[in-house]
Amino acid sequence: MANQNIPMSTRPLLKLLADNWWVALLRGCFAILFGVLTFVWPGISLLSLIILFGAYSLVDGVIALYGAFKGRGSVTGSSIWWLIFVGITGIAAGIVTFIYPQVTALVLVIFIGAWALVRGIFEIIGAIRLRKEIDHEWLLIFAGVLSVIFGLVLLLKPGAGALALLWLIGTYAILFGIILVWLAFRLRKVKHTGR
Repeated sequence: MANQNIPMSTRPLLKLLADNWWVALLRGCFAILFGVLTFVWPGISLLSLIILFGAYSLVDGVIALYGAFKGRGSVTGSSIWWLIFVGITGIAAGIVTFIYPQVTALVLVIFIGAWALVRGIFEIIGAIRLRKEIDHEWLLIFAGVLSVIFGLVLLLKPGAGALALLWLIGTYAILFGIILVWLAFRLRKVKHTGR
């Protein structure tokens, strides 16, 4: 809470995030859309789920990279490396998914679990590194913890029923998206108040 009265101009990373609050909003909206689509189409085929996951992962990675590169001149590279890594892993996950769409359900579940685990770890690291510049970094930590838990569940129980896994994937995407949308609107408020 002590950070609330520090002007945004003295915290370049917060200024970058606030100026580009819509990046978090887009990432959150795409995550929610992906989650909703998994519930709307409970009979979705494996190939459709793979394509849907690949598209979501690719878009999320591109948006994360855009946000990182947009701000590379205003903050030090060490402050945004975690976002670059999240973007690269998202793009890589999307590309691999499109190159090998014929993977079995078990391989897909393990792949999604590993992606979520790695992404979550780097989101937590990024939030910890940002704690001196932003308030409410717990939102990013919570999103990271959610990703880690989701990834571990998929890696530890990859053989669970297809419908249960579909609901788990959809629930995770919606919750993760809501957190990002909430964070985006907090950043938008910071941009307008300057603190």
